[in-house]
Amino acid sequence: MNPKEEKNTVLLSISELADELDISTRAIRFYEEKGLILPNRTKGNHRFYNKRDRARLKLILRGKRLGYSLEEISEMIGLANFNMEEEEQLKKTFAYGKKKLVEMNERMQELQILKEDLLAIQQKIANRMEELKIRDL
Repeated sequence: MNPKEEKNTVLLSISELADELDISTRAIRFYEEKGLILPNRTKGNHRFYNKRDRARLKLILRGKRLGYSLEEISEMIGLANFNMEEEEQLKKTFAYGKKKLVEMNERMQELQILKEDLLAIQQKIANRMEELKIRDL
């Protein structure tokens, strides 16, 4: 076995992988149906996963936590274009990251405005309650 093959020899069943990553087996099957992971199969058609599959799934889950769509994740991990060079993949991932940061900053500003509005309303209510001698709930 060559060194590259050795790196990928850790084989996990779908339930072992699901337990390790704290997700459902259904989620793993879903990502497989979408073509985001491609596990090997036994003669009995059971899935088994190597280190590369596990790493790819971790990237997919991280991308989902960060709010990326499955299409964006697919492009970033090179599944949308198998001929994509590493430099192109890195540039695309960096661009997606910049876009996501802009979106997050916009949402944070919107939330800050909402927070300030809510605090102002709370203050008006507190003032009115004081006028009416209503005790704080």
